[in-house]
Amino acid sequence: MNGTLLLPARVVYVVSLFPCWSETFIVREIATLVEAGVDVLIVSLKPPSETMVQPEAAALLPRVLHPLSASRAPCAWLRALAAHPLALARAGATVMRRLWRQPRVMLKSLATLARGVEHLDRLRAFDADFLHAHWGTYPSTAAWLLAGLLGKPFGFTCHAHDIFVDDQLLREKIEGAALPVTISRYNIDWLADRVTPRARERLRVVHCGVDLGALPWRREGREGGLIVAVGRLDPIKGFDVLIEALALLKQRGRAFRCRIIGEGPQRAELEAAIARHQIGDRVELTGARPQADVRAALYAAQVFALPSVVAADGNRDGIPVALMEAMAAGAPSVSTAVSGIPELIEHEHSGLLAAPGDARALAETLARLLDDHALADRLAIAARMRIERDFDAGCEARKLLALFNGAVDAA
Repeated sequence: MNGTLLLPARVVYVVSLFPCWSETFIVREIATLVEAGVDVLIVSLKPPSETMVQPEAAALLPRVLHPLSASRAPCAWLRALAAHPLALARAGATVMRRLWRQPRVMLKSLATLARGVEHLDRLRAFDADFLHAHWGTYPSTAAWLLAGLLGKPFGFTCHAHDIFVDDQLLREKIEGAALPVTISRYNIDWLADRVTPRARERLRVVHCGVDLGALPWRREGREGGLIVAVGRLDPIKGFDVLIEALALLKQRGRAFRCRIIGEGPQRAELEAAIARHQIGDRVELTGARPQADVRAALYAAQVFALPSVVAADGNRDGIPVALMEAMAAGAPSVSTAVSGIPELIEHEHSGLLAAPGDARALAETLARLLDDHALADRLAIAARMRIERDFDAGCEARKLLALFNGAVDAA
């Protein structure tokens, strides 16, 4: 890119929840577009609920439209229905025809259509050049409807659970969006095989990235034996496998400490596993922490571990941002060959990959990195180069902006 692109001047982003602690990659993407001169308006389908708001997200709050109050929303729905009765009827019929086998999803999708049109007057006045949604579920359903009502092109980025678990009009969205985007080549192949063969020709890869300026590479000052893991306490992260591996390291007499940063539904299960293996003096579940604390942990870690797995329902990671951040910061990283992760970590070159779900293999891989400082240094250097080349948040956002421009020009 040459930095001279002028359009689109105005973009609407549709997301499930803003701000959302676990979706810092969306914040960085939007912030980069704003810095490039794009006027961004954010539609949050859910009211604010986070108790911890990162400073980068707080700076964008004046741009956010949250759901209207119960007293104001019905009037907005009636105005939209009066202005677009046929379009809304067709959208509702499409949702019911495609999703009737999933009654809960169908009803939530219909509610999403209603939530989407609450701000229709404000969006029409904003006169966006392009609408973009993150996730192939409810946000892109809302963007699909709004784009049709406003006569504007739309796109969406699909990531992980919205592909592997949920299919909410994915074929229609991939084939009909002006700009369907995903985060890995793995996702393209998966969607082409299971949803529509047109995925290979239509989908574009734009990585979630990291803010390299905020994460300078550093190898000094690391705490010997410290293993750090960051992520939502969810089965797809493989933290239960990590705890089993740590128990094996303790049995072998290895000295280590582990800090698992994040919150989620698996907390009680993980706490029970830590107690069962009697490693509570070595393993800490810190809960969710501010970004500054997370980065301090990445700089303290001798090893970073994120042993992703495929869950029983088919859910899995995309390419975890926490893994990118660790690699950018200089923490030698261990993960698994799940989903798009091998597109980030080349085994034995920019990190190490253990077999997913194999606690013994993970323990051996962790021990190897804890022992072999030359290997750790070599992997850490190559990992930073990998992030700089293909996972710089600024570069990826500017790539997306160029794709927005192309979609607007073609519309």
